[in-house]
Formats: sequence, C-alpha cells, structure tokens
Amino acid sequence: MPQQRSSSYPKAHGLLDGKVTLVTAAAGAGIGYATARRCAEEGATIVVSDRHERRLSAAADALTELTGVKPLAVPCDVTSEPQVLALFDAVVEAHGRLDVVVNNAGLGGTAPLSEMTDDQWHAVIDVTLNGTMRCTRAALRQMIAQGSGAIVNNASVVGWRAQRGQAHYAAAKAGVMALTRCVALEAAEHGVRVNAVAPSLAVHPFLAKVTSEELLAELTAKEAFGRSAEPWEVANVIVFLASDYASYMTGEVVSVSSQHP
Repeated sequence: MPQQRSSSYPKAHGLLDGKVTLVTAAAGAGIGYATARRCAEEGATIVVSDRHERRLSAAADALTELTGVKPLAVPCDVTSEPQVLALFDAVVEAHGRLDVVVNNAGLGGTAPLSEMTDDQWHAVIDVTLNGTMRCTRAALRQMIAQGSGAIVNNASVVGWRAQRGQAHYAAAKAGVMALTRCVALEAAEHGVRVNAVAPSLAVHPFLAKVTSEELLAELTAKEAFGRSAEPWEVANVIVFLASDYASYMTGEVVSVSSQHP
C-alpha cells in the first residue's frame, strides 16, 4: 500500500478554553507532550508531569515558548501513591480545580513470557495499569467533589490484538480499557466522564531509536494509511474526548487507527 501523506497540523478552535488540564508523562517527544501542546493551543490551563525532571523542565520551557504561558510542572512517579497525591494537591492548590486529566504514563518492553522475569512483568503493570488507576482515583476524588470533569486514559490497540513479546504490555493496556469502562459507570452520576484512546503506531524519535526497523516496517504495514500516526494526531482525539464536544461519551475506548475488534 502506498504511504499516505499526514494531515496538516490543525488550527486551534478553543475547545478547552479555561479548562485546567493535567497531562502525565508529558516530557519528551511522544504523545504526552503532543497532547499537552494541543491542549494548551486549545485554550487549556496546562499542568505537566513526568518522572524525568530534566526532560519535564525542558517540556515546560518549550510550551512556554510556544504559548507564552509557563505551565505548572510537577515531577511525579505514578508508581508512588504519595507522589500522585502530591501532584493532584499541587494542581488544586495552584488553580483551585481540575477539569481534565490525561493519563498518558506507560512503560513498554519486549520479552517472551517464558523468559520474562517477575520484575519485568511488575514494572510494566505498575506504571501502565496501576499508575493509571492511581491517577484516575485521585482525579475522581477532586472531580466528584466538583461535580464535573473528564478523564482520558491512554490505552493501546495491543489491548485488543496479540503481539509477540508483549504479554505484560497487552495485559496492562487491556486492563486500562476495562478500568475505563467500569469507572465510567461509577463516575457518570457525578457528572464526570471517563474515556480512553487506543493508538496503534505513533512514531517519534525515542520510539524510532529503541525499535528495530524491521518491527516498525511490520507494524506500519498493518496501518490503513500505510504510515504511522503523528503523535499530534493521537492528541487531537484526546482533545476531542476531553472537550464538551464529547459531552455524551463515556466508557468508550476510541481506536486511533483501523485496528479494533
């Protein structure tokens, strides 16, 4: 299949005007930073977090240069409940409320299950699934008190389809999908929406560096457009789910590719 040219970078439409928005794992060049940028461009008051303090500071500086507004940047390791609670306390202390949370933190890795260690399994589950749970729980406590809010979790098409060497990551992402659906039912009566995106292949410099050309080619061949997504194309869907345009959507896992059941 011939590769299709990527879309043009979108113009802002104020979809998140005035919404206090927290994005986790927002440092670097991937979906997290792209989401923080798109949310800021759409008028959100941004808070960014990551466990890598130096890269987090660089991301905050880049957002400041782009938007003219310096975001609150709070280091946080989502495997630590005290750090998660401190993060959410810092957001509310600084801005008085919390309207949107994008749970982007995740950890991958490749190993056949027969060779996988407990440490490898637990590391991926703790960041990707447990970390999403911790941040969702903290967000709900604030949003239920407010009577409003939107949570968007980053899942993956690997939560639906099989891929060699990805048992831990696939299990974690399938767990994020199930978590999203269950929590959405609990939160609806409080005016809080919970949805997820399931990206397929969104290539950025770090991913390209740690993934073989053969695997990237194999994954790209599965894509309907014959190319990987740009991180901001995934971010666009996250912005939509966070916005009032998705006011009647909750408990949904939205595929950002053609790969879904």
